[in-house]
Amino acid sequence: MKKVTISRLFLYRHRFIIGYILLAIALLGLIFGMPLISPDGLSETEMESAVTSYNTSIETILDGDVVDLPYHFLQKFSISLFGLSAYSIKLPSIILGAILALLLILLLNRWFKNNVAIIASILTVLSAPFLFIAGSGTPLIMLVFWPTLLLWLGSKIQGKTLPKTIYTIFFGIFVLLSLTTPYICYFVAFVALYALLHPHLRFILKSLPKALIVIALLLAAGVIAGFTFEFLKHPESLKTLAFTDEFSLGHYFANIKDAFLPFLSWNGNIESVFLSPMIGLASLALAFTGLISTAKGFFASRNSIASIFIVFTIALAGLEPPTAVLIIIPFAILTAHGIRYILEKWYGLFPENPYARIFGLIPISIILGTMIVSSLNHYLFGYRYNPVVANEFNEDLALIYEKVPKDTTILVQGGTLSYDFYKILEDKTDYTVTTTVSNIYADAQSQSIATLGKWPTELEYGLSRIITSPKSMNSDRIYLYEGVKKQEN
Repeated sequence: MKKVTISRLFLYRHRFIIGYILLAIALLGLIFGMPLISPDGLSETEMESAVTSYNTSIETILDGDVVDLPYHFLQKFSISLFGLSAYSIKLPSIILGAILALLLILLLNRWFKNNVAIIASILTVLSAPFLFIAGSGTPLIMLVFWPTLLLWLGSKIQGKTLPKTIYTIFFGIFVLLSLTTPYICYFVAFVALYALLHPHLRFILKSLPKALIVIALLLAAGVIAGFTFEFLKHPESLKTLAFTDEFSLGHYFANIKDAFLPFLSWNGNIESVFLSPMIGLASLALAFTGLISTAKGFFASRNSIASIFIVFTIALAGLEPPTAVLIIIPFAILTAHGIRYILEKWYGLFPENPYARIFGLIPISIILGTMIVSSLNHYLFGYRYNPVVANEFNEDLALIYEKVPKDTTILVQGGTLSYDFYKILEDKTDYTVTTTVSNIYADAQSQSIATLGKWPTELEYGLSRIITSPKSMNSDRIYLYEGVKKQEN
């Protein structure tokens, strides 16, 4: 009887390819399907982002409005192509989330062995923080997207003999584009300082072709001059990209506390769009194991960058709490270090027994599977049923499409943001949007109106229906009136 060799089995030889394919299928299914389920509705920041994107034009750019410009262009295109809906607002983040997941997988695969990289990739891209930014229709994802892209390009610049010129050029281009995202200028400065101080990276910079360095310096000088000229004309853009509205030492440390409470709190009572805890206790323990395991080889670039990145993220969170999502990057790297450490210790117990090594992975697989499933359940059900975060999102837009008849006049009473948002709906559909009851009597083109917000007692016609939401607060979302007519002059 022929002896079976494990290394010759098809599943064993192609285990990593199969694993990455299954991960890609699961990830794409989740990030393209999850926004339809959770979070349920749109937050105020998503509505604000949609308004900014829809109003973006050449004129606004010339007027100095360049903040998050690449993202707003994508979102404007999505809304123009598919109309105003929760999914069209979230679609740019979904697409960027898929690219970001690929970049994280490639980055981890470049720094770690396949068995470590694939496990760390699964834990990272299927985690609650990653799924949230990939399903949020705001430029928040750009805070993680740009650093990940630049780190991956930086890892690709180093060739076997000489630095790769093509990756160096792309690195420079994306550095310039990333400067339109608030606070990324600090990350660029951090990367430049880190490259100059780290001996290995400094050697790579010296190996770059002299012509390429000259071109890069001239291009950087031109961009700095252009940005300086633009910011002198429109200083409010510089304030948005680099500074916070209010700064004091007490306010700075309060921001840090507000930023990381959702990541570390287990009581679930934090009033924020972030679901607490954003990182589970098991994942946190694994990352902490990875942090300890890097102490010995701290000065290796992949080891030190994770630790320094944590310090950088904490410092940046003091300016703006949402920037704490940058913790996803060092979390992914430290998780990989933790997995590598555990696998090395386990394999070290059975250096000559492949069967014991393989069967010993069964309990590790069960633990990792439990971590993934619990994280998905926490994200899915937390955003739907935790009243603290669920009430940060409203489904009024979906209720209008589903239950309000066409050609209805919509009375918006929620302030300027709500009016600007629903004016986009007016542009894309047959609905008419107004802000006062007098306008309804004078200008309404139909005999039915729908009011968003409180019950307008000034209306002289009977209420025909109240459209409700299953949210725990403000469940009466829309009041529908029939028979409203224009006033006679």
